[in-house]
Amino acid sequence: MNILAVEPFYSGSHKAFLKGLEKNSSHNIIPIKLNYKGWKWRMHGDSVTLTEMTNHIEENIDLLLTSSMTNLPAFMALTNPRFSHTPVIMYMHENQFTRPIPEGENRDLTYCYINYLSMLVADRLLFSSRFHLEDLLDALPKFLDNFPDGRDYGTIEKIREKSIVMYPGLDLKSFDKQPDTRSQNENPVIVWNQRWQFDRNPAMFFRVLNRLNDIDLKFDLILAGDTQHEKPEEFEKAWKRFGQQITHFGYVDDKENYSKLLHSGDIVVSTASYEFFCVAIMEAIYCGCHPLVPNRLHYPELIPESLHNPLLHAPVLYDTEDDLFHHMKDLLTGKTKPLPKSSLQNINKHLEWSKRIKDFDRLFEEMVEAGKTNQSSIVS
Repeated sequence: MNILAVEPFYSGSHKAFLKGLEKNSSHNIIPIKLNYKGWKWRMHGDSVTLTEMTNHIEENIDLLLTSSMTNLPAFMALTNPRFSHTPVIMYMHENQFTRPIPEGENRDLTYCYINYLSMLVADRLLFSSRFHLEDLLDALPKFLDNFPDGRDYGTIEKIREKSIVMYPGLDLKSFDKQPDTRSQNENPVIVWNQRWQFDRNPAMFFRVLNRLNDIDLKFDLILAGDTQHEKPEEFEKAWKRFGQQITHFGYVDDKENYSKLLHSGDIVVSTASYEFFCVAIMEAIYCGCHPLVPNRLHYPELIPESLHNPLLHAPVLYDTEDDLFHHMKDLLTGKTKPLPKSSLQNINKHLEWSKRIKDFDRLFEEMVEAGKTNQSSIVS
């Protein structure tokens, strides 16, 4: 089966997802991709470029797989009639209805409308978490309220009916090559390995670290993650205050070095105010870092309920900033113990690509078969 994967935003989770599919699927994944620069243009106007690239694909395409950055109506119109009877899946890495907006900016409903029309055009919508799906569905009525007329609220149910939750696969086995070195740590090591952006709420993270430092608790820091965007000032302030305790500062583009860092960490923290699925936190957990993550967003569904607040080890979920401070304090002083690596890997080992790909390939095959059946009924 030939699957054309259309990706206008080949970066981050989009890139990892597509690479995982190419490597693990039993089907032929043919990628059409553009880099991540200028996401608004990628989403709004680059369908012409994607169409030109598609025109060079000679294989017969059985299935279209697009990402949520694709202007699907424009792409389908520009490639018409080639894919007029081809099933279309859209993977919702994110959405423009609830995506966090920097302070001082207003949400541009143009991009919400592109998402909205694209979801209506696609035959199947795949969401990275249950939280993401429900959050988007909850936002749609308010979005439609902005229309001067023609508010077809029935489209919300149409979108719901074609939507399913499909957790992305993770390349976890690649981390098995590195040994754990955390037993060699002089002080407990706290890890930040997410994007350095406002929606990950680094201000809260460093406020908690400042409080821990104020009471003379000893810890070292790994500050990794994607730094390609405008950096919040909190990281430069942290360098000035914790410079002697920071063992790594900045993006790691080498998988082996990144793995070494995660295998040396004791605690990984998320203070995200908003996210749909954090691959980085899942990777750190697999490598043996005890997670402290918010009791909201997608975390309660990804962390087994038995580990939300384990009896013999430190909690994993926290509710407030003060809770996070106390959980970290207890871990740093030895009052509570981190979960063993075997328990941590049980959290997400089912997300390894070798296991997840079966569900994706099965869905792809079902979509193509259903498309053939529908086409036969039309012809007859």
